Amino acid sequence: MSTVGKAISLLEMLGSGAPETALADLAKGAGFDKATTRRLLVSLIAHGLVEQDETTRLYRLGAGIARLALMREAQFPFLRMAAPVVEQLAAETGETVHLSEYSKRGLITVQVIESAKANRVSVQLGDVLPMHATASGIAFLAFTEARIREAILAGPLPAFTPFTVGDPTTLAEHVAAARARGHSIGTQGFEEGVLSVAAPILGADGFAIGTIAVAAPQARVRKGDIERQGASVAAAAREIGVRLFGRQGQPGRKRA
Repeated sequence: MSTVGKAISLLEMLGSGAPETALADLAKGAGFDKATTRRLLVSLIAHGLVEQDETTRLYRLGAGIARLALMREAQFPFLRMAAPVVEQLAAETGETVHLSEYSKRGLITVQVIESAKANRVSVQLGDVLPMHATASGIAFLAFTEARIREAILAGPLPAFTPFTVGDPTTLAEHVAAARARGHSIGTQGFEEGVLSVAAPILGADGFAIGTIAVAAPQARVRKGDIERQGASVAAAAREIGVRLFGRQGQPGRKRA
């Protein structure tokens, strides 16, 4: 792993665990020796990406992370434009709604509004959603470039539940159905007892840049709910596209 990769792994650990973490725990979790971990942390502190409490000596994410996020959002206001639509969809459905954006690392959850109901689906910010096992992933694959879709179909396709689609042919059929329908339906592929519907947010070139999804306990969902939520999530995705680009992009042609 490169030095940059090691540093990023420490940032991800600090962002996904307790608010503050000890050096020994970071080193153990990352699989680095203490000297390497300390050296990386000193460099990250110098750039404002990590802070160390002077009293406890524990480490936490620094304000520099927020600065980078604000710079990125100023250049491409994905979250700011989408947030009101996510909130509206959550209020309309009463279920958990989550927004994801695509990067080379995968489909990353950037906003979550959980249902107020006691029995609800929980989704974590920063989760990288498996393309083959989630409604969000399948919706994205249905409207992405051919080279990205083919790379996922080539595998591996790990099983997360007994219901995860692990056969490339079957997965391709699900992707084709989602493209024809305009949204995807995921049933227990990533977590048992969860049913989701998702739709792609299209960029100016007509290819997916992210997704918006509704997730609910399967026991609470009826067939009519799936149809209504599918229509609602597709409309929400279109609205986000309009807010970002001033118009809804037309689905892109397959591109190698």
